Amino acid sequence: MTASVTDPIGQGQLYPQFSLAERDRRWKLVRSLMAKEDLPVIVVPNNTGHSTDFQASARWLSHVGGGGDTEVAVTFPLEGEPSACANRANTDWSAPVQHWTTKLYNTRRNTVSGVIEHLRELKTDRGKVGVVGLGAGTRTPMGTILQGFYTQMRDAFPNAQFVDATHILEEARYQKSEEEVAALQKSIDIIEKGIEAKVAAARPGVVDWHIWAAVQSALLMNGSEIPVHCNWVCGPNAKHTRTRATFRKIEKGDLIINEIEASWIGYRAQQVQPVFVQEVDPVHAELIKVQGEVYARLLEILRPGVTVGEMAEKTKEITARALPAKGPAAGARGRLNMHGRGQGDDGPLITPGQVRPEQLARPLRENMAFIFKPAVITADEKYESVWGDTIIITPKGGRRLGSRPHGHLVSGL
Repeated sequence: MTASVTDPIGQGQLYPQFSLAERDRRWKLVRSLMAKEDLPVIVVPNNTGHSTDFQASARWLSHVGGGGDTEVAVTFPLEGEPSACANRANTDWSAPVQHWTTKLYNTRRNTVSGVIEHLRELKTDRGKVGVVGLGAGTRTPMGTILQGFYTQMRDAFPNAQFVDATHILEEARYQKSEEEVAALQKSIDIIEKGIEAKVAAARPGVVDWHIWAAVQSALLMNGSEIPVHCNWVCGPNAKHTRTRATFRKIEKGDLIINEIEASWIGYRAQQVQPVFVQEVDPVHAELIKVQGEVYARLLEILRPGVTVGEMAEKTKEITARALPAKGPAAGARGRLNMHGRGQGDDGPLITPGQVRPEQLARPLRENMAFIFKPAVITADEKYESVWGDTIIITPKGGRRLGSRPHGHLVSGL
């Protein structure tokens, strides 16, 4: 039986950790994918971009990582011991911090130097080397490898063949294990504490930034790592989130919308919970009813084998059938927004700005994890209702990880 992820809060442990059985599962899976493509080794460069999402695969393979300034690169051979390269790796990332990867290179800030040393040990002078981030990923059209990293590695091995291996780690991370789902559940539990803090803090006259800060404090006090995404906007009929709050004082009738995430061992669930200050806009009150019906109906369809593109069409069809004949919600349209959650930003995805054929063609699989947040938009496009939770794909449909009932929350009462 797979051990559950450990939780250090209240137990005197240093950090939460995954089991060795989980390590062995991941390494076996990745090596099976490498063998199919005749890849003797994979390199995962360091890149702390996008709240460390860009080096999620390095942490997923090595268990080394955590904190916004932790730059980690990994060398993962088909046979033999993997290595992790980081600044002060032997002191910061040895046991008892993590117990998966014991071959550690102290590289200071020149992380590629450890990768080069390990590749020399593996005698890859004329071999093929897979590089994660050399090509485009789910949400990284430019790739994620830094030019200096690639240049030094190429110059050290001028006769090696460097090929893109981004898809291998994406494939390996799609379906979540029991331990990964447990980590996402812990992330959701933390997020819901942040939402409680938001509702408690949001009153007329309070500075928007201070409400946002109350959420951040609640996330951290309940065990979230940083950095995390916490996109936010507050105002009359607010629609599109920004990267952070403003210094405006909030007013009665304001709407706070957000994408709140918490990070547990780097696993980031997400929730979208609209909050009205003291009173709810009547148009939004009608839209959220439709969105709730659409959400519930779509959860039943979110089963293995259904493609992302099919879900997008079902969203439009189900919304059209759920609309009232008159009132502010009449004539509204539905739009699907869902993307993978896990060790960072997993795939597949469909968002208003990301509708790519290869993503739409992806069939859902059991134990994929998504933030699922379809939108209902009025005919004049002046109002948009979004509510979302992290879900797990099961044979019986999407299973929510959150405990909140669907609908708006109202603060300042």
